[in-house]
Amino acid sequence: MIDAAEKPSTSPFAVSGSRPLDPAKFRDPLVTAKGEPRAHVDLDRLDTLWINTGTLCNLACKTCYIESSPTNDALVYLTLAEVDAYLDEAEAMGTREIGFTGGEPFMNRDMIAMLRSALDRGFEVLVLTNAMRPMRRFEDALKAIRLAHGARLTMRVSLDHHTEAVHEGERGSGTWAKALDGLRWLSDHGFRIAVAGRSLAGESEAEARAGYARLFLAHGLRVDAGLVLFPEMDASVDVPEISTGCWGILGVPPSAMMCASSRMVVKRKGAERPVVAACTLLPYHDEFALGATLREASGRVMLNHPHCARFCVLGGASCSG
Repeated sequence: MIDAAEKPSTSPFAVSGSRPLDPAKFRDPLVTAKGEPRAHVDLDRLDTLWINTGTLCNLACKTCYIESSPTNDALVYLTLAEVDAYLDEAEAMGTREIGFTGGEPFMNRDMIAMLRSALDRGFEVLVLTNAMRPMRRFEDALKAIRLAHGARLTMRVSLDHHTEAVHEGERGSGTWAKALDGLRWLSDHGFRIAVAGRSLAGESEAEARAGYARLFLAHGLRVDAGLVLFPEMDASVDVPEISTGCWGILGVPPSAMMCASSRMVVKRKGAERPVVAACTLLPYHDEFALGATLREASGRVMLNHPHCARFCVLGGASCSG
């Protein structure tokens, strides 16, 4: 249970000046370091199925939670056939939305075919992209897909801050202009666009949103699907564990957590087939690999990781926005 000494006095996402993680925490999946029963989440409904197309990316960001880079293939490319099997299952379960993430999804040669397959089945589709060269290789195909499926496709572009210096501090020199150019191309061609940024220590949400609004206005960008601000995530920084008693203290129901309504398909390097992970944030942890099929992965999730507390319970964040 969270006590007064552990409650963050400011944003739970701010890591500046924070303490290192207590090594006694997040060790036992059933019990917290204080001996209290660990909180868990049951799957209410599979509203969103995430497809991790692979960890390869054209960028190597400094604090990528999944460590994507031009050389990291810890999660290998999923194929159209593998994805179609999960889309069949998701249809039968009444899933509303399919999310594609990576890595950079457009590095995967089957991405356009997978995108068409999901949209042709009637799903809403969300694609997380940096809108740079890998995406731009498929301009003609993407324009045709948008014309066929319209508002059921949302492109969410990562723009780490509303200033060039902070964005490039995370993503590297020269990435700012390329990201804005990709955003402008999407906007000019009528795509439904969202932008994903980060909540930074020392900047309020109102200040961040005002900064992005000025940026979009200055560049004539039509960001009609909203701005999503995600917390900074560092699993080495201390955060309270979540016990069953915390739900009442925080006034947050388990059903509001991301793992109550979503799962993610990943394929680990060397594996014969994909597995279904509890959420988008924990693709490498065996504890959060729940099964080979969506039905097998419909079980309980124990909140036994710092990301569970910082991002979802205390942060109130969701990768679906």
